[in-house]
Amino acid sequence: MVDYDRLVPYGWTEAVANEYLPQLDPDRTPARIVRMDRSECDVATPSGPARATCTRDLTGLCTGDWVGLDSEGTVRQLLPRRSAIVRSSVSGRSVAQVLAANVDTVLICTAADGDVDLGRIERMLALAWESNAQPIVVLTKADAAEDIPLDVVRAIAPGATVLAVSAAAEVGLDVLTALLDGTVALIGPSGAGKSTLANALLGEEVFATNAVRAVDGKGRHTTVHRELRALPGGGTLIDTPGLRGIGLHDAAEGLSKTFSDIESLTADCRFTDCAHESEPGCAVLAAVDNGTLPERRLASYRKLAKENEYQAAKTDKRLAAEREKVWRDITKFQRRHYRARGHR
Repeated sequence: MVDYDRLVPYGWTEAVANEYLPQLDPDRTPARIVRMDRSECDVATPSGPARATCTRDLTGLCTGDWVGLDSEGTVRQLLPRRSAIVRSSVSGRSVAQVLAANVDTVLICTAADGDVDLGRIERMLALAWESNAQPIVVLTKADAAEDIPLDVVRAIAPGATVLAVSAAAEVGLDVLTALLDGTVALIGPSGAGKSTLANALLGEEVFATNAVRAVDGKGRHTTVHRELRALPGGGTLIDTPGLRGIGLHDAAEGLSKTFSDIESLTADCRFTDCAHESEPGCAVLAAVDNGTLPERRLASYRKLAKENEYQAAKTDKRLAAEREKVWRDITKFQRRHYRARGHR
């Protein structure tokens, strides 16, 4: 008899059971990936923790995935993901890299004791919203910060809760803990205090921590694997390595939610295809002019939208063809222009 109760600390619920058990192949046992290690992984099973082998035909497995194991302890089946945090590969190719799967809450961690990078927070919000999880922006190291820009960050995070916490001083952790739901993933740059916060939420020193370099204020990678742990109050937590590059990958919906203030303004633009550049009757530009929309926010919106479109064009042949046609037209125009001026 399968003891599913052993999976409960790792996120197994009645809803998960109802969704996945009918989809399991015969003679397969459900398990959740706790940590990936190339062709092998640590998994939580109804029989307890185990080491499993991954077959070559199942690629892209990641921490948080629910899978089906055979009797030999080999992963034979990937069950459908309910959510996934996905970024564009750091290789520069438009390849999706899944950071964590089946996540319900994303903690976007930024150190409050330094320069709070609003653009980076907006970028991580787009990833979080696109994942189908609920983002929470956490300004860490609040005890070491002279001024915590809570209102500024709240203004760029519509729909998301913004909190200031200090794991070291145990400030704000009770409020944060009350907001956690299901599987929680921590994302952010190195030095943001993710592992320290993870340890505080887990109630024990599970993940290694390092001090931030004083010379440049940057952190060092202390977490090198994505690892899932059971939270003492229920639910699970996934700590992730620091993100140096956070490329967008097919994140149109995430951008729309991140910049919902700008999206709502576009409904009042004179032209339905307004690019918010110099068109007459642009409600977005009017909001910048009257000071209700910061120019920095519009610039960030343009930058991320352009990046997302470019990444999508790499994988979408139709969009790629359209972009190529635009550049061909521009080149032809430039050539005609130079010929008209007597240049060869």
